[in-house]
Amino acid sequence: MEMKENILPKGFNISDKFEIQFPIGNNYFVQSYRAKDTSGKIVRLDLINLASLPSSYFDQNSKLLHLNLLKQINHNNIQKLLDEGETIIAKQKYAFLAYEFVSGETLTERLKREGTLSPYTAIPIIIELLDAIEYLHNQSDPIIHNGINPNTIILDYSSKRDKPILTGFEQARTIHQNGQSISIKYLSVFHSAPELLNGIFIPQSDLFSVGAVLYHLLFGVPPFFNENILKQMINKQKELLEAARNKPLNFSLADMDLIDEQIINTLKKALSIEIEDRFQTADDFSKALKREMLIESKDIQKTFVKTKEKHKKKQGTCFDQIAGMESLKQQLKEDVIDFLNNPELYKEYGVPMLNGMLLYGPPGCGKTFIAQKFAEEIGYNFVMIKPSDLQSKYVNATQENIGRLFKEAEEKAPTIIFIDELDAIVPSREGELHQMHASAVNEFLAQMTNCGEKGIFVIGATNRPEKIDPAVIRTGRLDKSVYLPPPDKNARMAMFKLYLKDRPIDLALDYEKLALMTENYVSSDIKFLIDEASRKALKTRSRITMSILSEVISENKPSVSLKEIRKYEALKRQWDNEKQDLQTKNERRPIGFRPTNNE
Repeated sequence: MEMKENILPKGFNISDKFEIQFPIGNNYFVQSYRAKDTSGKIVRLDLINLASLPSSYFDQNSKLLHLNLLKQINHNNIQKLLDEGETIIAKQKYAFLAYEFVSGETLTERLKREGTLSPYTAIPIIIELLDAIEYLHNQSDPIIHNGINPNTIILDYSSKRDKPILTGFEQARTIHQNGQSISIKYLSVFHSAPELLNGIFIPQSDLFSVGAVLYHLLFGVPPFFNENILKQMINKQKELLEAARNKPLNFSLADMDLIDEQIINTLKKALSIEIEDRFQTADDFSKALKREMLIESKDIQKTFVKTKEKHKKKQGTCFDQIAGMESLKQQLKEDVIDFLNNPELYKEYGVPMLNGMLLYGPPGCGKTFIAQKFAEEIGYNFVMIKPSDLQSKYVNATQENIGRLFKEAEEKAPTIIFIDELDAIVPSREGELHQMHASAVNEFLAQMTNCGEKGIFVIGATNRPEKIDPAVIRTGRLDKSVYLPPPDKNARMAMFKLYLKDRPIDLALDYEKLALMTENYVSSDIKFLIDEASRKALKTRSRITMSILSEVISENKPSVSLKEIRKYEALKRQWDNEKQDLQTKNERRPIGFRPTNNE
């Protein structure tokens, strides 16, 4: 069924009660408008063409079934009904429902802008939504919403946070009402439980839909989404969707460093085929998301969300994939890996784990790659964070995200937190920095102070170290700063050997000459050169030769200029001198009386 078009012009008056200002959306059931009442109060006005609805949507008094439910609902996360009535427009009978106006946007609109939401943003929204669902299900005659999807959830921004408001009650029914009173053609098929698509609804049907919404927020599409299914007739849609749900669900659509086993197992349980294997209450679902209830694989029976087991590499060999940088690898081994593998020995000598380390240098020198291989090397909990995962345009939200990150890291300790583009999260507070950003920096510094004592090691990476707040690299926070320059000659030789070893190469390659030809090339440059050479060799089905590599090198200059490299080197010298000055100052004899031989 096609979406309804908004029909009312600005200034149109509804029953001498509401004046239309402008349309704000529509769906199969309603046209929605922003309007104001006679007192000037802004409301949301929903207009429903009664002639377009089947008779099953009305009670014995010809009133909308969901209208009585809305009148008895009073919850902070459910849109409040203010007034209702009927009116005639263009010789057709309409019902109008006036709600409190919500200043914000639907989850559908949010996803259109951002694509996906991080767990730090999505899970609090779902937890608050589940509180509203629990309220509905705990009514004397439980109310089943039957229409939970991103379009029926509005984020209220007036409270300076992502507060979810549940709307779209057109298909809401009490548990004892006939299943034939809803129409499956109005359902969001990918967010609807299997039994709901067959006209059966129970509280667990709503919980399935909430699980589908959470999956949609994290991965950018509903579970088992296939655009071709939507082009079919409804009965064919059900058939194709049932077939799709018998296949493994894809968990590789988002950054899996932030989506851990607890989240995956929670989604599996919420989206189980068998009703008895799902969460039985919204409260239990909420507890799992809050990690008050541990969900393990053995707790999940038959389910259509399956995940591919991550291939676990043998611990202790992942650093072999990093060419060169022996000094850095040795430092990480001694300061972190050995501590985690033998904490009692370090405790005996009173040596605590470091709080963290800053990796800085030109783009393409392998900072992120090193962090990933470091995580594989140690085999402990590893979280990779980008600025967008923490930052928010709303006051205090960024601080809350930072606090939640460190809290969860402590709960799963030992944890390695890798933060890319650290300068965007903790910019220098010198000069004019907006108070909201300064507060986020203060929160981050507070959380990072002596975090090693909690089993948290922070690795920050940046291409702009001069933009970072100086307090970040003081003792007790990121204790060590490591400059990653473009690889030296030996490292470049090692990279050529490493990247070429599994490709069809000519036996006469001169790795030393290749290293000499690529002075000031960064790690990503060398990987690109080898990939380009491989493409050239592939076209002629020949081996990768010195001639091909030389040609590719001559065609591609270093991505980082010599001037930029000099800038990083100057900053390194400045930081080294500052540390040396501080050390010298600390080693000076304190001022006082010189002891005599008689003392």
